[in-house]
Amino acid sequence: MTTAHLTLRSRNKKVGSVPVSTSSRDTCPTDCPFKNNGCYAALGPLALFWNKVDAGEAGTDWDTFCEQVADLPDGQFWRHNQAGDLPGDGVHIDIVAMSKLIAANKGKRGFTYTHYDATRGPTNAAVIEAANRDGFTVNLSANNLDHADELADLDIAPVVVVLPADHHKRNTSTPGGRNVVTCPATYRSDVSCATCQLCQRRDRKSIVGFPAHGAAKRKASAVAEAA
Repeated sequence: MTTAHLTLRSRNKKVGSVPVSTSSRDTCPTDCPFKNNGCYAALGPLALFWNKVDAGEAGTDWDTFCEQVADLPDGQFWRHNQAGDLPGDGVHIDIVAMSKLIAANKGKRGFTYTHYDATRGPTNAAVIEAANRDGFTVNLSANNLDHADELADLDIAPVVVVLPADHHKRNTSTPGGRNVVTCPATYRSDVSCATCQLCQRRDRKSIVGFPAHGAAKRKASAVAEAA
């Protein structure tokens, strides 16, 4: 059963002191190439907390979690899922569960990322597009620059992309010529999600890039380097 935990003030310097959630591992898409293969959340302190959410030692059921989101102050900027993905069965996003989260976020400024395949049937794309239209920003997560072009061509949501670990450019571009802006929190100590907020902008033209990081960054980097 999907569980989720809402931390009202993140201690992660790259996120900043804003609410952040963690969803149980059963939300992760089965075909995510980083699953057990370079996922930044699968090792280290975050993994220990993620284990507690999986075990039911932290967090709540989905309905209670959505009630907690609804109780956040109007206009609150918050990040859904420092670990985990959207509610679903690993292949298809759960429409009912997502509808509850979208409704709970009304008046707030939530954002997240998903590796659910938006090209797998009409359902996933429709849910993601509806979330963005109704104020909850869902970024499509691309595995590499070629994949970023494919997701951007769908024109349903903003896109982010994993870059090789040794990527040091502030800006780059996809094979299709789209601008890729490297997340400033990855190279500036005075920037966080709380101060940047670029990933929450649903109408942005640029793709946001994240160099592979974490204890398993070599594995993640190999995915980002694949064409």
